[in-house]
Amino acid sequence: MNSNLQLDAKGLSCPMPIVKTKKAMDTLATGEILEVQVTDKGALADIPAWANAGGHTILDKSEDAGVITFFIQKA
Repeated sequence: MNSNLQLDAKGLSCPMPIVKTKKAMDTLATGEILEVQVTDKGALADIPAWANAGGHTILDKSEDAGVITFFIQKA
């Protein structure tokens, strides 16, 4: 999937993946897509909850070799 911006939040612990995701999302225009890569397992619940609260859409989520990747479309 193509994204407008990639965020590497690997190795960060809660709450930093969410903090960095919010800052990156703030730079995007409505409809653009942010790709976020994290290793914190807490992000499996935290990022979808944050996206839902902000009205953003999780387009895709995958996990490979301990890296969780989210594609989030800005509302």
